[in-house]
Amino acid sequence: MAFKPLHDRVLVRRVQSDEKTKGGLIIPDSAKEKPAEGEIISTGEGARKDSGELIAPSVQTGDRVLFGKWSGTEVTIDGEELLIMKESDILGVIA
Repeated sequence: MAFKPLHDRVLVRRVQSDEKTKGGLIIPDSAKEKPAEGEIISTGEGARKDSGELIAPSVQTGDRVLFGKWSGTEVTIDGEELLIMKESDILGVIA
């Protein structure tokens, strides 16, 4: 299924976290936190000013981003868990 977010929303795939600590301990699934880092899969066309002028999104498909722990709405598309969030929920782009 193809999915295109509307307005200033983006579709994000979470990046998988490490299975081990730096010391070599294996982290069980029950102790893992969901990562707050992801990759932009798709973007909407952007927000609109009161005048109707389009404001293009500042992130692009393929960008790696950081977002808040409780940001976005979890959805399942084609069996894959993804997040839909507003561009303003993104804290920054990882260069």
